[in-house]
Amino acid sequence: MSKSVVKGNRTANFDQDISLHNIANRNKDVEVKHNNESNLKSDESYDPQEVLWKSANAFFELKIKEKNEVKAESINCESVETKLKKENEIYEESIPLRGESDLVKHELSRQNSTLINHQRVHRGDKPYRCWQCDKDFSGKHSLEIHQRIHTGEKPYICSQCDKAFSHTSNLTEHLRAHTGEKPYQCSQCNKAFSQNRSLINHLRTHNGGKPYRCSKCDQAFSSKHVFIEHKSAHTGEKSHQCSHCSKAFSYKSDFIRHTRMHTGEKPYKCSQCDKAFKHTTGLIVHKRAHTGDKPFLCSYCGKTFSQKHALIEHKLVHTGEKPYQCSQCVKAFSNKSDVKKHQRTHTGEKPYLCSQCDKAFAQTTSLKNHLRTHTGEKPYQCSQCDKAFSTNNCLLNHLRTHSGEKPYQCSKCDKAFSHTGSLYNHLKIHTEEKPY
Repeated sequence: MSKSVVKGNRTANFDQDISLHNIANRNKDVEVKHNNESNLKSDESYDPQEVLWKSANAFFELKIKEKNEVKAESINCESVETKLKKENEIYEESIPLRGESDLVKHELSRQNSTLINHQRVHRGDKPYRCWQCDKDFSGKHSLEIHQRIHTGEKPYICSQCDKAFSHTSNLTEHLRAHTGEKPYQCSQCNKAFSQNRSLINHLRTHNGGKPYRCSKCDQAFSSKHVFIEHKSAHTGEKSHQCSHCSKAFSYKSDFIRHTRMHTGEKPYKCSQCDKAFKHTTGLIVHKRAHTGDKPFLCSYCGKTFSQKHALIEHKLVHTGEKPYQCSQCVKAFSNKSDVKKHQRTHTGEKPYLCSQCDKAFAQTTSLKNHLRTHTGEKPYQCSQCDKAFSTNNCLLNHLRTHSGEKPYQCSKCDKAFSHTGSLYNHLKIHTEEKPY
C-alpha cells in the first residue's frame, strides 16, 4: 500500500502519516483522485491537510454504506451469529495527523465490524497484507497473529515447563502433553488423541486411507510427513542435526528426544509427585508406581512387572540364558545391571561415597550396609534368639549356629564349616602357612 495520498504529475511532499492503513482503498470502493485538471488548479489552492480530511471522510462514508448494506443481507452462518451476540461494545478507529495532532474519531458497532470481517471470508476478500512476505488476510487479527512468525514473538507461556507459543491454540494443545488429556476420540475404535489432526490421521487407518506408499519396502502411510521421514531412513539422509554435538537423525521425534539429553528438559511431569521425565513413556511407566499396575506377566512363574524390559530380564533366570558378557573376563550375566556392577571389580571404580567417613563402595547395597555401622541400626532379627544384625548375610551366618548347617567343605579333608572365614583358616593347616 502506498503511503502517498496524492497521485499525479505533481505529488505533494508533506510529512503527514495516516496510521489507519486501510484508507488506501484496497478494493477500489473509495478512489481519491488528485491531478492538475481537477483538484489541484494551482499551487496556492492545494491544501494537504484538507486532502487528508477528505480522504478520511470518504473512507468513513464507505464504512457507513458498507454497514447499512450488510444489514440488508441475510445471515445464515451460525458461527458469526454466535460471535455477534457476545459483542456489543463500541470501538474507535483513529487517524493521527502529525502536523496538527488532530484526532478523527469514528464510532462503529463491533457487531457490524465482526460481520464485515466474517463476510470477507465468503467473498475471498483479503484487504490486510503482510509487508514482510506479501501474504494477505481477511482480518486484522489474523494478520497480527501471522506477523509473530516474522517477529518471533511468543506471548503465551506454559506454566508447567516455560515453553512459549505464538498462538493460544498452540498453548492449549501443548498443555495436554502435561495433563494427558485426550479430548478427540475415534468413533470406530475408542482410541483418543490430544490433537484433532492426530485423530484425522488416525481415521485414515480405518478406511484404508494410506495414500503414501514407499517404493523401497511397499509400506504405506496415512501421514505425508511420516512418509517423508520414512524415505530418509532408506536413503540414510539425516536432516535433523543436533546443535550440541555431531549427531544427526532421520526422524524429528528421535532428534527431539536426543536434544533433551543436552538441555536436561523434562516436560512430562507427574501429577502425584515432583518427578519429571524427558519422554512420555517414562511418565507412563512411573505412574504405575502410584497405581501399583503391573501389566507384564511371567508365563513361567506368574510374577508380574510394571516394565516390559524387567519381564524380559526376569525370564532369563528361567531359561538360564546369560547374554551380558564381561569384556574383562569370561563371566556372563542375565541382567545388564549385574554386568555393570561386576565390571567395577576390574576397574576398581567405587562411585558410592559414605557421608560420615571417607569410605567408598562399588555398590549401593554395600554403602547401605556400611552406613548401619554409623547409625547402629540392626534391622535383621534372629527368629531363634534375641540377636539382631546389620546385614542379611550376618543373619544367615548366625542362623547356621542354630541349624548346625555347614555348607563350606574342605577340598583336602572331610571337614566342613558354617562360615567361609573358618574354612579359610582351616586350609592354612594343609598349606602349612603360618601367618602368625
